[in-house]
Amino acid sequence: MAPPLLQLRDVQLSFGGTPLLEGTDLAVFEKDRICLVGRNGCGKSTLLKVAAGQLAMDDGERFVQPGTTMRYLPQEPDLSAWSTVLEYVEEGLTDGDDPYRASYLLGSLGVSGDADPKTLSGGETRRAAIARVMAPEPDIILLDEPTNHLDLPAIEWLESELAKLSSALVIISHDRRFLERLSRKTVWIDRGKSRELGKGFSGFEAWRDETLAQEELEQHKLKRKIVREEHWLTYGVTARRKRNQKRLGDLHDLRRQHKEHRKAQGNVSLQAAEGGTAGKLVLEARELRKAFDDTIIVDNLSLRMQRGDRLGLVGPNGAGKTTLIKMLTGELAPDTGTVRLGTNLQIVTLDQRRESLDPETTLGDALTGGRGDMVMVGDTQRHVIAYMKEFLFQPEQVRSPLRVLSGGERGRLMLARALAQPSNFLILDEPTNDLDLQTLDLLQELLADYKGTVLLVSHDRDFLDRIVTSTLVWEGADLPDARPGLWREYAGGYSDMLAQRKVAARETAEVARTAGRNGLASGLSSSTARPSSKKLSFKDKHALETLPDEIARLETEIKTLQDLLATPDLYTKDQSKFAATAAKLEASQGALAAAEEQWIELEMKREELGA
Repeated sequence: MAPPLLQLRDVQLSFGGTPLLEGTDLAVFEKDRICLVGRNGCGKSTLLKVAAGQLAMDDGERFVQPGTTMRYLPQEPDLSAWSTVLEYVEEGLTDGDDPYRASYLLGSLGVSGDADPKTLSGGETRRAAIARVMAPEPDIILLDEPTNHLDLPAIEWLESELAKLSSALVIISHDRRFLERLSRKTVWIDRGKSRELGKGFSGFEAWRDETLAQEELEQHKLKRKIVREEHWLTYGVTARRKRNQKRLGDLHDLRRQHKEHRKAQGNVSLQAAEGGTAGKLVLEARELRKAFDDTIIVDNLSLRMQRGDRLGLVGPNGAGKTTLIKMLTGELAPDTGTVRLGTNLQIVTLDQRRESLDPETTLGDALTGGRGDMVMVGDTQRHVIAYMKEFLFQPEQVRSPLRVLSGGERGRLMLARALAQPSNFLILDEPTNDLDLQTLDLLQELLADYKGTVLLVSHDRDFLDRIVTSTLVWEGADLPDARPGLWREYAGGYSDMLAQRKVAARETAEVARTAGRNGLASGLSSSTARPSSKKLSFKDKHALETLPDEIARLETEIKTLQDLLATPDLYTKDQSKFAATAAKLEASQGALAAAEEQWIELEMKREELGA
């Protein structure tokens, strides 16, 4: 086996207190697809910075094969030193790289190369940074939360582009679907150590649970052994002094192992403070329309939500999701149409805008509102320290300013603030941002047990599939009936929506094809072409009889091949099968076009002959 392109051995790193990394390893081989997973604060981003050479370790070894090229995407890219976006992206290129890729990637990501980096939104900044790391097609790409601030079209485009690259990938992400489709190896950072699984993320959670269960069993055995040794020390028969001293030393070692064992980090304790019961009707919107100048945000939308519904809101950045939410909750009046809200509603919004919190405010004051040491959770007073612990904050953090919190900690703080308020209608705006996978699981369980109504805005496809009962999608582009401001509701989650869209697209295409054939036949029958005395040959007659069946067979074959190509992970798991299927699909589509053309020509000939 060829040596790794990048290797970290026995990485030791501490920022005071409990070591963050102690004996952590990472090896990246050519064309690897590694997902780096672990709880918030476990050191994933720190390890990625060490791998990129941007952070020095206290001890350990970092080796990079000579000539290996590497690019690193941080969580918060800084573009302030460049005058234009294109200049920033092009500076990541080296001699021999294709200069056109910078413009191509920016165009694909919808960012202007002439734009001033200071004017970019968070999502545009991340897109520019993605273009910079991908443009040179390096040997290794290190990606820290690449899907943050991206909308679904951009996430799916990024998946496709990364799958095509020959670069080795190391990815940190909370997006399950993204990890499942791109990873082939998993490295788990847990209590400062690294453990490797030779499978992608889809096999990680079962392996993790099995590993933790085995560890718990080993700790139980260790405790029982200590008890046995202590009993022997107290009641055992005195033997040779040397033997007794050795056994006593072994007992001290066992006690030390038990004392130094770091337990797995606990889970967040999520519980929403539920309000009173709302009326059966939560909201009803009729023929809503909203526009700003010449930009239509919503056009002719009618929608009805009842108690207990879970509605997912999906659309690209800039489609108007925030505007739509404000109209549905009565905060913003529509230009035309009406919104009727139900009775006894207690609406709580999870605000994911970090700028809504003063960075100098302490964690304790953010939870209590600056009113002492008690926080109201529903109708109950709780001490702020006890409430903090339920969201995995340490007691000493109560006076920490918010500016020092990590992204995951800020996400947990926003949850803690929102869930403390009584509610029967939760509006969750990108609740999954920066949360680790275990906390996402618990948030999912909370929403499943929540007795009220939920309006969820998210770009996390897996989370949408697990939570929502219907999906409201912006369809202002890329569809046959698209128009500005068009929103359409589908039953089920994100995957259900895609399936229903495919069926509708096939039906529309079939109707158009049938109409086209009927139109041709009608036109041919009414033509005044001069009849010929010639007759159709046997071969032509046979083709006219058999071509309809052949066309139907090819259409079925094309549908089967298209469904196969749409299989998740097909490209990453079996690239040769993907290529063979794509080639066969192209051949079948060519054969279908040729068969249809032949059938039309023969029909024209038959009509001309009056046969």
